[in-house]
Amino acid sequence: MNAASASPSPTSSSSSPSLKARILGTPSAGPLLVLIVFCVIFAFTNPRFLATHNISIILQQTVIIGTLAIGQTLIILTAGIDLAVGAICVLGTIVAGKLVNLGYDPVLSMGFAILLCTLSGLAAGGLVAGLRLPPFIVTLGILGILTAALRLISEGGAFPVRDPFLAWTGTTLKTGGFVLTYGILIMAGLYVFVWYLLNETKWGRHLYAIGNNPEAARLVGIPVRRHLVSVYLLAGLIYGIAAWLALGRIPNADPNALQTANLDSITAVVIGGTSLFGGRGGLIGTLVGALIVGVLRNGLTLAGIDPLWQDLITGILVIVAVALDQMSRRKNR
Repeated sequence: MNAASASPSPTSSSSSPSLKARILGTPSAGPLLVLIVFCVIFAFTNPRFLATHNISIILQQTVIIGTLAIGQTLIILTAGIDLAVGAICVLGTIVAGKLVNLGYDPVLSMGFAILLCTLSGLAAGGLVAGLRLPPFIVTLGILGILTAALRLISEGGAFPVRDPFLAWTGTTLKTGGFVLTYGILIMAGLYVFVWYLLNETKWGRHLYAIGNNPEAARLVGIPVRRHLVSVYLLAGLIYGIAAWLALGRIPNADPNALQTANLDSITAVVIGGTSLFGGRGGLIGTLVGALIVGVLRNGLTLAGIDPLWQDLITGILVIVAVALDQMSRRKNR
């Protein structure tokens, strides 16, 4: 055997990507870098930013949108979008609060509210998959229906919900100087569970395949319609759980609440590196995206910046994230 044949070929040594290339190729790598940069900037400009109390506040403020963004991620990964996120969540708070205030058992009331949210997701999935209607139109229609229904159920106004069980998710747990709530732990548990579904199960692999090319997925035997229905159903269930977390944050049922939740959840998903065109991204990036929004708003608030500037900067981040995704897709074609 001569030296030339014994030495590894340049092609074989370069065929496997380096650790650096794999890290940089991960969709959540860029958002994580942005989050670190924001944290460093705010830490230097305001010593209160890294205080344990302030970090706890950021996490608590991220709970609702961070949870809603889990369901939004699932739908966007299938190349869809959900404009009824906030309305479905508010449906859960209104129904649970109304039933408890009427004297019904709080556990059954919250369970029924979560069931209604799940059925709302199932209805959306049935229309998208069964009638092949665009997700944008379906969820926009559901948003309109629920907006009117919520005002009818609540009789046009907000009302307090003082039941301890419904407010339980807002109960605090102190570990040293750090304060957590059960809502934060529930959100973290949901991220772990859905991450496992996406990355370690056939269901998750099929979801990515549908997002990349639904027709190709159908041709290889994936039940595309049934799978889409399951995605929307799971998203609805998650929105229902988010309703419980919302009552823990603010023990008040208001039909006008969470009006920006649709855009905020989409923002967290897109900034987190999930493609609006489906098939690319994941939950780690979504969590980072939700934290970016929370850190940005908290840091700018501590600096005394007008909230309008916060919305402006967040909007710029969304446009940049979508533009980078488009450039990445064109490069890979």
